[in-house]
Amino acid sequence: MVELLLYMGILTILLTSLTSILVSALDVQSESQATSGVEEDGNYILARLDYDIHRATSISIPFHNGDTANNFQIVVGGINYTYSVNANNNLVLTNDLGTNNLNSYGSSISALLVQRFGNVGGVEDTLQINFTVTSRTKRISGFETKAFNTNISLRRQ
Repeated sequence: MVELLLYMGILTILLTSLTSILVSALDVQSESQATSGVEEDGNYILARLDYDIHRATSISIPFHNGDTANNFQIVVGGINYTYSVNANNNLVLTNDLGTNNLNSYGSSISALLVQRFGNVGGVEDTLQINFTVTSRTKRISGFETKAFNTNISLRRQ
């Protein structure tokens, strides 16, 4: 009987230790996924914006140099491409083909601010774009958040 109690005590200690190690490993994995997800979404959005703006022939919103807006619209091949943050905190692209989310389910977008720069006559039209990506997965230290900003110019025609 004493041996059985001793065995159960040692087994309980081992199982408790292994459970805490497993929980710690899962926490580290969750934090790592949140961090990499925010980084991946931000980099994808920057690459997509760079690609689309370089193909654009004009900027519709913001209309004048120096204007700022919480969305923007460019014209690519005669089609309006509108970028905005919807009610679910997703960055969406709306054009003739429909509406598409540019960020993954695991992140949200906030603080989208776009300012237009350029010379008179539309030469060197440039957009300064700022936005924040936040993970929807809560880490031990809170939600992973990263601010992104870039300046992208239209290509000369």
